[in-house]
Parts: sequence; structure tokens; C-alpha cells
Amino acid sequence: MVKLSVIVPFYNVQTYAPDTLRSLRANARDDFEFILVDDCSTDGTPEILTDAERELPGAVLRRHEQNGGLATARNTGLDAASGEYVTFLDGDDWLAPGYYPRLLAAIERLGCDFVRTDHVQCTARARTVARVPHGRRGVVMDPRDAILPADRTTSVDYAYAWAGIYHRRLLDDGLLHFRHGLRTAEDRPWIWRLHREADSFATLGLLGVFYRRGVASSLTQIGDVRQLDFLRAFDQVIDETARDRDAETLLPKAVRTYCAIISHHLTSGRFEPQVARKLRSLSAAALKRLPAGVLTDALDSMDAERASRLRRLRRRSAPLAGEAA
Repeated sequence: MVKLSVIVPFYNVQTYAPDTLRSLRANARDDFEFILVDDCSTDGTPEILTDAERELPGAVLRRHEQNGGLATARNTGLDAASGEYVTFLDGDDWLAPGYYPRLLAAIERLGCDFVRTDHVQCTARARTVARVPHGRRGVVMDPRDAILPADRTTSVDYAYAWAGIYHRRLLDDGLLHFRHGLRTAEDRPWIWRLHREADSFATLGLLGVFYRRGVASSLTQIGDVRQLDFLRAFDQVIDETARDRDAETLLPKAVRTYCAIISHHLTSGRFEPQVARKLRSLSAAALKRLPAGVLTDALDSMDAERASRLRRLRRRSAPLAGEAA
């Protein structure tokens, strides 16, 4: 019986994949499987994964004939997973030796639906610990209780799927799949759904995932139109939260977060001019879709600079035909 399924998408990461795979080997166990998903890579990644299928204990290789993006690649892995527990890793990140056995032992001891963990952010040679924004460690709680308050960073803002481990019952209940085709912000509706619909969770200070930031090929570093998928992702958050039994309580947090992310992208300076224009137009339309009263309250609670920027955008006309996200 497989105890843990680890889902690892790869796309054009030939420089980093060997480190990732070596770290998986240092976490291998007879009852672990590593589902390696090649998302139609065009560099040397497919050959590296062919070797890994032979050499890495527990490796299961899946290949896409067309590039589908991270969300779709993770879904491929979820469809193939047979473990009692599931976790994720990205193909350019790596693990501390023996991390997964410790993580598995922790969730089995706690007996909850999912566990969220801290991680180490790596930029060039710098290392920084990033902590789950939830103060109570090692205590099983209702995930809903970690969504609020609206004006602070909470667990739903710490959206990294690989920073945790998840019981299979969540997969069987339809809570672990991602929205097919989302190219960025795919973790946002995913983490909101988990916190709204799962029964129990805990956070741990266990460190073992090393998240490589600033990778030139990463979509977060590229200012093209795929980045605008964050609008579709947050539209989903708003739509699903609006239908929740506690919508009146939870919507202010969802709307305020959406506004903060729009403001961040407007000032990031990473977008090509044509994409930047489309960003402004689609963001204006997104603001008009939000519940007016909740949006007004959210803007009133933000700092003056961001609030002013978003109020100006709110007054813009509707996007031109053909500018749908």
C-alpha cells in the first residue's frame, strides 16, 4: 500500500531537475511514490526524467503531449496518485533529507485533514524562512477559523500547495484538484476551498522545502498575458465564497485580498505595455463585478495610496470588446 504520493510537475527545468530528483531520492521509502509529470518540456528535462523513472525508487512518470501549465500538471498527478496522503513539489525546488517521513509522521500523529508548514525561500545564495501566518502550532483547528481577519495576512494568503500534506479523503471529496488551465495564482482558489470545506487542519514549524525564487523561466518572473490569469483565479474565489454559508463574514477578506493583488500587479512594472493596458482594463472590469458595498468598505480599510489608485480604476469605463481574460 502506498502511504504518500508526491506530485512533481516539470517544465523546462533541466538546470534544476537533477537537484530536485536527488532530494527526492533522499526522501524515498518503500511505501512512497513520486509522480513525475513532464508538462511537454522542450529542453533536456524529458531525458532527465526518463533516467529518473529507472533510477529513483517509487518513480512514476507521466508525460503531456501539450503544455497545460502547473494546475493541469498537478491534476494529472492527482489522477495518478494512489497514496493515503498527498503532497506536492515543484520541479525547480528541493527538499531536506528525510523531510517527508517527518511530515508524514506529524499528520498521522495529529489526525487532521491537512497540515501546513513553513518553508525556506532561496534567492541566489540568500536563505529566508517563510512562516505560515497562523500563530497556533501543532494544534488541530477548524480551517474556517484561520481565514479571518480581513485586514491581516492569514492562512489563505499562504497559498503554496507544496507547503503541507493532505489526507486522501480530501482528494476523494474533490477538494485537491486545481482549476484546469490556470497559468498563475492556481493555488489561490485551491487554498480558499480547502479552508472553507475541509474539517480540520494544523500548522507546523517543520522546515524541509526549499523554494527557489527568481528563476528566469518561472511564470512569476515573466510579464506576459499568462500572468493575467490571477483575475480568473480570484473571480473564482469571489464566486465560491459568495455562495458560502458564511459569505457575509468571509467576503470582505476575499474582496480585500483581490484588491491588494490588483494593486500589486498595477505597480509591479513587469508587464509589457500592451499587457499592462489589458491589465488595467480587465482590473477595472473586475472591480465593477465585486459587491459594491463590500468593495467600498475594503477600499476604506486600505492605505491611502492603494485606495486612491483602485478608486480611480473603479471609475474607468468597461473593457473594450475582445479584452476578456
